[in-house]
Amino acid sequence: MIYRSKAPLRIGLAGGGTDVSPYCDLYGGAILNATISLYAYASIEPLPGDKVVIDAIDRAEVITLDKTEVLPVNGQLDLAKGVYNYIVRKFGPVPAGFRLSTYVDAPPGSGLGSSSTLTVAIVGAFAEWMKLPLGEYDVAQIAYDVERVDLAMAGGKQDQYAATFGGVNYMEFFEGNKVIVNPLRIKPEYLYELENNLLLYFTATSRLSSTIIAAQSQNVVEKKQSSIDAMHNLKVQAQMMKEALLKGHIHEIGSILDAGFRYKKQMAKDISNDSLDEIYAAALKAGATGGKISGAGGGGFMMFYCPGNTRHHVKSALAAFGGSFSPYQFTEKGLFTWKIH
Repeated sequence: MIYRSKAPLRIGLAGGGTDVSPYCDLYGGAILNATISLYAYASIEPLPGDKVVIDAIDRAEVITLDKTEVLPVNGQLDLAKGVYNYIVRKFGPVPAGFRLSTYVDAPPGSGLGSSSTLTVAIVGAFAEWMKLPLGEYDVAQIAYDVERVDLAMAGGKQDQYAATFGGVNYMEFFEGNKVIVNPLRIKPEYLYELENNLLLYFTATSRLSSTIIAAQSQNVVEKKQSSIDAMHNLKVQAQMMKEALLKGHIHEIGSILDAGFRYKKQMAKDISNDSLDEIYAAALKAGATGGKISGAGGGGFMMFYCPGNTRHHVKSALAAFGGSFSPYQFTEKGLFTWKIH
C-alpha cells in the first residue's frame, strides 16, 4: 500500500506580512490569497524492518535513518523529520519502517509558500497512513507548529492554511494562533479574467525568506512606526482586494497590487532590490497596472496585473531579464489524500 497526498501552492494577492507575529497578535492580520495548479506531493510506502528513508526527489537528496522516537534535526530534510517527530509525539509510534518521497513543483525560496505546502502534504500523508482524525484547521495548525515552533523557522501563518483549505480565501489572524478562513464565492467570469490578466514571473533567483521575515518582526518589536503603518495599510489592501473580486471590479486590481507593493517595501529592507525594481518598472512601462513580489520578497516569483491584452507586451518586455513565466490555473481544492494498493 502507498499513501499519497498533494497540496497546492498559493499566490498572496494582498495583506502579505500581516500574518506574521507579533504584528497579528497585537493588531490582527488579514490576507487574501488563492491556490494555484502547482503542488507539493508526499508519498509514504511502509517498509519491512525499522528503517526510515526520506527521499526529496526534486532536490536529489536521500537519507536513511533508524526508526527512533525522535529523528535528528540537523539541517538535512528537517521538514520531513519535524513532521515525523510531531506525529510520534502526539499520536504514538508509526506502524512500520517507511519510505517518504516528496516533490514540489516550485523551488525553495519561490515565494509561493513551497515549504509550508510541503509540510502540509507530509502531514496529510501521515494522517492517511495512520487514519488520524484531523480536520482542516488541525492539519494547518500542526504544519504551523512543526515549522514555526518545533523547527523555529521564521514565517507567517497563511501558507499552511492556504495549502490545507485551497481556493480563494480571505484569512484573518488573531492573538493566540486564532485563524479564521473565509472562503470567497467569486463569480467564475471574474476569476477567469483575473487568471487571464495576472502573469506569474519567476525571477530566476530564490531567497531565504526567514531573514526578511525576522527583520520585519523585529521592526514591530521595536515599534518602528513606518513598518507598522505599512502593515496597517496592507491589511486595508486585503479588504479592498476582497471587495474588488466579489463585486467584479477587476479593473481596480492592478492599482490595489501596486499600492500594496509600495507599502510592502516599507516593512523591512531587502524585500525588494534594484534588480527587482527594474523588472517591475519595465512591466509597468509595457502596460501592467500593478504587481508585487510573491511571499516575503527578495526574489522568487513576481506577479503583474496586465489589463486588456497587455500581457503579451509585458512578456516581451521582460524577456531581457532572464526569468520565465509560469502557466497556472486557480484551484478550488486544498490538501487531498488517498491510498493505492
